[in-house]
This record gives sequence, C-alpha cells and structure tokens, in this order.
Amino acid sequence: LYSFLGLLYQEYRDKSTREEIETRRLQDSQTDPEETSPSEETPSEAEPTSPIENKAPPQINLLRNSNSRFNLWQDLPEVQSSGVLSILQPDEIKLQEAMFELVTSEASYYKSLNLLVSHFMENERLKKILHQSEAHILFSNVLDVMAVSERFLLDLEQRVEENIVISDVCDIVYQHTVNHFSVYITYVSNQTYQERAYKQLLQDKPAFREVISQLELDPKCKGLSFSSFLILPFQRITRLKLLVQNILKKVEEKSDRESTALDAHKELETVVKACNEGVRKMSRTEQMISIQKKLEFKIKSVPIISHSRWLLKQGELQQMNGPKTSRTLRTKKLFREIYLFLFNDLLVICRQIPGDKYQVFDSAPRGLLRVEELEDQGQSLANVFILRLLENADDREASYMLKASSQSEMKRWMISLAPNRRTKFVSFTSRLVDCPQIQCVHPYVAQQPDELSLELADVLNILDKTDDGWIFGERLHDQERGWFPSSMGEEILNPKIRAQNLKECFRVHKSDDSQRRKLGSRNRQ
Repeated sequence: LYSFLGLLYQEYRDKSTREEIETRRLQDSQTDPEETSPSEETPSEAEPTSPIENKAPPQINLLRNSNSRFNLWQDLPEVQSSGVLSILQPDEIKLQEAMFELVTSEASYYKSLNLLVSHFMENERLKKILHQSEAHILFSNVLDVMAVSERFLLDLEQRVEENIVISDVCDIVYQHTVNHFSVYITYVSNQTYQERAYKQLLQDKPAFREVISQLELDPKCKGLSFSSFLILPFQRITRLKLLVQNILKKVEEKSDRESTALDAHKELETVVKACNEGVRKMSRTEQMISIQKKLEFKIKSVPIISHSRWLLKQGELQQMNGPKTSRTLRTKKLFREIYLFLFNDLLVICRQIPGDKYQVFDSAPRGLLRVEELEDQGQSLANVFILRLLENADDREASYMLKASSQSEMKRWMISLAPNRRTKFVSFTSRLVDCPQIQCVHPYVAQQPDELSLELADVLNILDKTDDGWIFGERLHDQERGWFPSSMGEEILNPKIRAQNLKECFRVHKSDDSQRRKLGSRNRQ
C-alpha cells in the first residue's frame, strides 16, 4: 500500500521547502511590477469561480495505484483527460494543487511512519536489546499516531476519489484535529525524554548502536537517520498547519471554503501550541531547579521556582564602577563582572563566586526595568547601556551602567530586559505597510532562550539587526520572535512580494484578530 510514493516524508518536506525558496527567489528578482506573472499578483476582486459540480468523475484510486508517480493534481491522467483544466480559472487550479499536496504529503508521511514502526520498532534484534520501559520512552505512542494518520488519510483519499475537482479538504482536517490529533501532543511532549533516552542508549549499549546503524543502512531508509524518523510527528503537525495556511491564501474570500480553512487552521494552531508548551514545560522545570541550587542570597531571599516562571536570558556583563579620579583609574578596574539571570517576570543580579555559585545582591520585577543606550561615547564606552530598576530589592530606584561584549549582545540584553521598547523596525502586528523581510535558506537551531529556531522557507519580518551579523525577527506564520544569525537567510527585496506576504498573513489570522494582538503582546514578554 502507498508504494506509489517514491518519496519518504523527509524527502518530500525537503523538496517542497526548497521549491518554495526558489519560487520566492524568482519572484523577488522580478523588480519590475510589470514582469510579475499575473498569477502571483494580489488576487483580483473578480467573481470567484466555483468548482465544477456534478461532473461524473472517473475513479482515481490515487493511493492504491502502485504505478502512479504524480506530484501535481493537474498531471493526473484523469484530470488531463477530463477537460477541466481548460474550464477552471488559474486560481482554482492553484487551490486544487494546494489541497492535493495536503493529501499526497499525508500519504508520504504515513509511509515514513510505517517504516519507523515496521523497520525499527518491530525489529526482533532491537526488541531483544531494549527493555520494555526503554522502548516505551523511545517510541512513545507512535502506534496511536500512525493509526490517526491512517484514518485521516483514508478520509482524504475518499474525498479525492469523489470528484476529480476536489470540493474541500479543510473540513476533514478540522474534524480529525478536534477528535483525534491530541495523540500528537502526547508524542511531542515526550520529545525531551525521547532525545535523552536515545543519546543514553547510543552511549551505554554498543549492541543498540550497532543494530540502529545497520537498520539505517537499509536502502529502504534512503540514507535517512533513525532520529529523522522519530521527529516526524512534530514536523508533520507543524507542516499541516502551513499546508492549511497555503489553502487559506488561495480560497475565495467570504466563501464556505474560507470558513472551513479558518476553522481548521485555528484548531491546528491550538494543537501546535500545546505541543510546543509540552516540550518547553519539562525542560523549563528542570532548568529552574538547577538555577535555584546555584543561587545564594546576600539580600532577602526570593523563591525562584514557580510553575509560571521560566528563564529568558542569562550571562555575564561588565558593571561600570562609577566615577573615579584619574589616579584611581590606573589602579582600579573601571568595570567588574556581574552575572544576570532574567526570567519572564523577574531579574536577579549576582556576582559569580567559587564552586559554580552565584551570590544575589539585587533583584527587581521585570515590569519595573528600563534600559537606555549610550550613544557615541567612544571606544571605552562602546556597547554600554544603562539599566534602571524602578524598584529594587531595597524598594529603591537603582541604576547600573553595563557593558556587553558586542553590539549584538548589548541589543539582545536590552530587548530582553525591556521588551516593550521600540525596535528599529516596527512589527507587522502594527499593520505597517512595509517592513524589511527575510526568508530562511539554512535551518537554525536556537542555542539560547532568546533565539529563534528556523525552518527552511520560514519568512520573517526583521525588527532589528546588528552590525555583527544578528537579526531580531518575527516569523509571519506564528508571530514567534527571537534572534538568529543573519547568514541563515536572504532578505526579500521586492516590496511587492513583502506586501503580498503580509496580506496573506493578515488573511490567515483575520479570524481571530484579538487573539493575534494578545499573541503579539505575549511574545514581546
């Protein structure tokens, strides 16, 4: 079954994101508005064409035909021979392709999941090596995830076979997301345990390492690693949301199909957020316990661990020791090291002491912090900013003159300490007509809490940038914000494409404007 699919899901995903990048590059290079192909322009206000109804369709049996190798809906022989391509408007053909991609990519995903189960999980040698509890942590509820994917795929397949012109798929996405997709939250929340268990097994059990290596070499795996199979469910649920967004951008405005796409998107967004929260919650709790153990209070003790608190940024800065006479300057250091732990609701200021411990000498609620940059103060005061605590541990106002190691480090601290400060460019949530944009051409994994992990083809608004190669961006599809190296992306120079990206983004989120505003304010925290 599904042998028609030449591609495993990992290959499909890589291929489709690279195509997306190339399409955008091509559009971006067409600087003359007249050159842009009409199909890529802002959708006109023309009367939308409804899909052809009541045309007796030949049975497609798309997912059962083992000789089938079609990537595009319009390449299906049944579609080619039916004559619908000459009747449908170009916009409707694009919409058909977007819906068809959701179906074929689910089939590709199911094929990869099937391989994870049959080739790895059910391997007899692997079963003998793994204790039952280890196997459970490693594979989690993947059988539930696969069963959900199969049921979803069968419903999608049935819809495609009803009529060669697909009526809709988002109503099916909605039903399955509401009723079945909670299995994804369980799987993804287990990810931290899963990664840790996998590393531990590779380290402690040479037999495990050997079997996994041999299984990975099987031609069935097409050179893909075991871990690329384990991460499939998280990648799929995120991708599914983007595929629905893609449909949403192409449906007629104020139509039934727009309404079902908005409903499906909203439900998927809820699941994706719950998945992200599940992952974060576990790592955050462990991190808070570890920090609490390292802190010693010189001032009145503040309880650090709270279920609603997490770390935003930590690191060393130089504190300026205040005015000195010129003679003292030669003998005394102008700056001394201090160490900051910034949480989402609290700042603690420490000095590092022997034994990997930190002595806390001041603190303040995060809402009572203000920052100010020192402009053009010469080399000795480069990357220096002033941090004001409106109410510190002694209930007094306090000021610290702090020096960072680089311009990007200074800006990152300033944005983290005072999130409501204006950035260099205004965020898209302000509905500004134009704002610099960048598309990701190299994936990036966040190394610090204030950084943003990037996937290929992500499009972001640039909110700030530094001379030493860092960008503070806001991703259009989910409004997540964070820093990343500028070398990971290519700036989108064509204002027409930037405007189109924004327009599509507003459309995707229009169903819940108030939620978007809430989201924007939460991400500024």
